[in-house]
Amino acid sequence: MINTRQDYDYWDPTRKGFVTNYPNFPHWKRMTAEQITDGRPLNIYLHTPYCIQRCSYCYYKTVNLENSDRKDRMARYVDALCREIALTSDYYHLKNRPVISVYFGGGTPSLLDEAHLEQIVGTLHDHFRIETPEFTMEAEPVTLSSAKAERMMALKVNRISMGIQSFNDAIIKGSHRLDSERKALKAIDIAKGTGATINIDLMSGLAGETPETWAHSVQRAIGTGVDSVTVYKTELYSNTAYYQGIRNNTLELPSDDEEMRYMQHAMEQLQQADYLPWSFYNFTKRGGPIHVHAPSTFRGDDCCAFGISAFGRLDQWLYQNTNDEQKYIEQVAAGQLPIQRGYNLTSLDDMIRDVVLSMKLVSLDLAWFQHKHGFKLQSLCAETLDRLTAEEFVSVTDDELRLTPKGILHGDYTGKSLARSLMSHY
Repeated sequence: MINTRQDYDYWDPTRKGFVTNYPNFPHWKRMTAEQITDGRPLNIYLHTPYCIQRCSYCYYKTVNLENSDRKDRMARYVDALCREIALTSDYYHLKNRPVISVYFGGGTPSLLDEAHLEQIVGTLHDHFRIETPEFTMEAEPVTLSSAKAERMMALKVNRISMGIQSFNDAIIKGSHRLDSERKALKAIDIAKGTGATINIDLMSGLAGETPETWAHSVQRAIGTGVDSVTVYKTELYSNTAYYQGIRNNTLELPSDDEEMRYMQHAMEQLQQADYLPWSFYNFTKRGGPIHVHAPSTFRGDDCCAFGISAFGRLDQWLYQNTNDEQKYIEQVAAGQLPIQRGYNLTSLDDMIRDVVLSMKLVSLDLAWFQHKHGFKLQSLCAETLDRLTAEEFVSVTDDELRLTPKGILHGDYTGKSLARSLMSHY
């Protein structure tokens, strides 16, 4: 082994000191077999691809259901989803790992009927160690009834996230949504009645937005008294109706500068109402409760993902399921996991990923980073951190790297800057 108490010069060429292990055995500590058991936290994501509308800005894998086959199609999919849950738990030996979050995303998970929800949740309990996790369900306002909310409460859903996007009826209609301000407010009241933590989403930069319509939506959101408000920037993707409208010169979106002013206004109003940021896009009333699922996955904890197009992480592997519904059902029925593509993270990839995604969470624990990766981020990115500090995007202490209000406003800019700095060393 490497002997730190050798009686010869460390740098003197020699054959002395045969290395058998590292670190040296004197650094090892007494332990038991139980301590080696994989007790790492596990997150679960379940994708429901079905919608009753295709929003103009949406780029996710979704399927608009026809009423004629809606019931049978969803039943087939839920059966396949439950089969995938069982296959995955057995294949990767996940049953004993503690599940800290369950997230139903989509699509529109609130389209699932009560029997489907019970089937999925029952299967999760059969194949995973689920005790008291954060249990989130995304809900579309027009699909949330009192009966469904009661069933969600019975299944111990303790966080409901609702895509409101705007409280202006003209903007809602222009994005091909079936909601309205009245329907959204009613759904929020129904959700609040469950006792769950309630998050609502707004989108800055939708078609037709003006300073007046945006101010109205922000004030309506604050006025609901929900626990959490998320503000997403409208992004333009080639598979969206917005993109086609821009390309055909039939649509105009707010400029980047206008959208930045919308976000600045939202930050100021939310802060005045005592909504504090836990990420650069999410603000919680009086600083809590903070979402469990996103911070955990951003910091690199495993996320077991189920359903078509769902993507997750297990150890150093990132993976995504097939986005073909029929292929997904056939593969699972044949006892095959429906993974279509993936990526094996290198040590550098993992380091960069931790920096980029952790900076979404407003602050990065520098001691955590050094313990995990063996390097001081302050040393690796000294020049970039000096620039970001001088330009008031971040503040840095011995323990923490934190976004300033300017850094929060500019979203992923700080994380991407640090990523480029890390890449430049290699």
